[in-house]
Amino acid sequence: MKAPRFFCENCGIEVSKDTKKCPRCGRFFASVRCPACGFTGAEGLFGDGCPVCGYSAPQSSEKGRVERVKENQVAAGALPAWVYVLSLLALIGVAVVLWFAIK
Repeated sequence: MKAPRFFCENCGIEVSKDTKKCPRCGRFFASVRCPACGFTGAEGLFGDGCPVCGYSAPQSSEKGRVERVKENQVAAGALPAWVYVLSLLALIGVAVVLWFAIK
């Protein structure tokens, strides 16, 4: 069985299993995500590869692995605008209901 390999989801550099912060881009690692099936969990679950699908990165195709990570990468940052609009409308609706309930 191949030993699992770990990569930074942000920049694609290979990191050791116990790395808590990417040496290239500085991203902190809170969990591990399988690039094949998307399962996310603690790094201890991935000792022999992905516990759900068994994925373990092939030893020879470093470039292909990094490309797959980039394709499956989930963007971090702000939520879509519709989430903010919907939240604001819900807040206004609750305020109106409470206003009329008090009167």
